[in-house]
Amino acid sequence: MPAITYEHIKTCKQSGARLGIVHTPHGSFETPMFMPVGTLATVKTMSPEDLKDMGAKIILSNTYHLWLRPGSDIIKEAGGLHKFMNWDRPILTDSGGFQVFSLSDLRKISEEGVEFRNHLSGEKLFLTPEKSMQVQNDLGPDIMMAFDECPPYPAEYEYMKASVERTSRWAERCLKAHARPDEQGLFGIVQGGEYEDLRKQSAEDLVSLDFPGYAIGGLSVGEPKDVMNRALEYTTPLLPADKPRYLMGVGSPDSLIDGSIRGIDMFDCVLPTRIARNGTLMTSSGRLVVRNAKYARDFRPLDENCNCHVCQNYSRAYIRHLVKCDETFGFRLTTYHNLHFLLKLMENVRQAIREDRLLDYREEFFEAYGFNKPDAKNF
Repeated sequence: MPAITYEHIKTCKQSGARLGIVHTPHGSFETPMFMPVGTLATVKTMSPEDLKDMGAKIILSNTYHLWLRPGSDIIKEAGGLHKFMNWDRPILTDSGGFQVFSLSDLRKISEEGVEFRNHLSGEKLFLTPEKSMQVQNDLGPDIMMAFDECPPYPAEYEYMKASVERTSRWAERCLKAHARPDEQGLFGIVQGGEYEDLRKQSAEDLVSLDFPGYAIGGLSVGEPKDVMNRALEYTTPLLPADKPRYLMGVGSPDSLIDGSIRGIDMFDCVLPTRIARNGTLMTSSGRLVVRNAKYARDFRPLDENCNCHVCQNYSRAYIRHLVKCDETFGFRLTTYHNLHFLLKLMENVRQAIREDRLLDYREEFFEAYGFNKPDAKNF
């Protein structure tokens, strides 16, 4: 029995979106699902109890950062990530590939792996598919990601083709090096940028290797939303219907809905936590920047239609005061609200799929949030 399995529940007649359940060694979760990001074995300012309270069923941690500190050997000694951070629900770790490409100015890609400099100390490091697997086996998440190259957008066709082929060869090496396939599911990552034929080639290569799940990488890296949606339209159907599909690095409300419509099951992004620390909130009537002076005497909740703990107990004026004073509690309240908002959004998406009305829900949500306005913000 594979460590990760997907159970299909229903397809929305109106949109084609799918409702399902992903089963893991640490429990199951309904999809489509948003996964909060806990880069360093913590979702910034949130306790595991907070995350459970708001309905988070799975969280993501980062291989690269945990390899550098505290070290995967320490986490292994602690009994794995679940025990180390006191989280008994599913965990997904990314491969470290994206961080190597996004954080390091000095890097050298070879067939063997990537040589780069530690962004903290400057020391030279070498990350290979085998090393990424060893670190993730030590960390002990339920879902691991294959080590891939995440090329920038835009990238020349020839570069992208060579990159896709290397990612496929690295994926084979990851499968061979994965030491705990009965306890941890390893997902392959489809690359190819905006090139339809390369996405097809990448998907065919990876599907032939029979991973228990598949991610679509290399999107949400600066390309326009319509380019991303088009790439999903021709990529998602190439992936097996009986396995989970994960769109990496996507967390704006419009993209969560549009990705679900295009057959995606899992999403993650630092967006809700990062903007929360700038005092930017997602609400049922659109984006709200609580730092702004107009909220100094606004004693209403952040979102009058939200039933989260923050909106039930604290005012915009109070939260503005905390954020302006750089009080940690302020960032905790804004982070809690944003994560709750996206988890609730996905709950509504799942309900709309059950009722065969996801396209109607999209229209209602976009209208209320302000995505239909000519000058609409991205989130």
